[in-house]
Amino acid sequence: MDPSPQLLDRAFFALADPTRRAIIERLAEGPATVGELARPFDMSLPAISKHLTVLERARLIRREREAQRRLCSLEPEGLRPALHWMERAEAFWTESLDRLTGYLSQEQEELSHGTGRNARKKPKGRRKGKV
Repeated sequence: MDPSPQLLDRAFFALADPTRRAIIERLAEGPATVGELARPFDMSLPAISKHLTVLERARLIRREREAQRRLCSLEPEGLRPALHWMERAEAFWTESLDRLTGYLSQEQEELSHGTGRNARKKPKGRRKGKV
């Protein structure tokens, strides 16, 4: 099943920002409040909240109220569409590079034996009587 293009775009957009990636890494250790997530960054709570909104829309995190606190936690399933897309891209490039390696090995072998379409042609000598 292919993920929706919008969900995939949101995931890659969310992961493109170093602050949001750092937030994801922090949440991999366990849930945290918005204040705890904001602490290592030199930015306001509203700015952190905007980053959290992007992550939430991409389904990478979820926010829940716990009494007076807003607790954020990682939503691991949210990474699945991006992971699936990257696995398919990796398979394509691995196969393409394997084919290229095989082709280059074959060409190298043919060149070393003086055969094949890319072998150097011996220069023709001058014919007698022609200048």
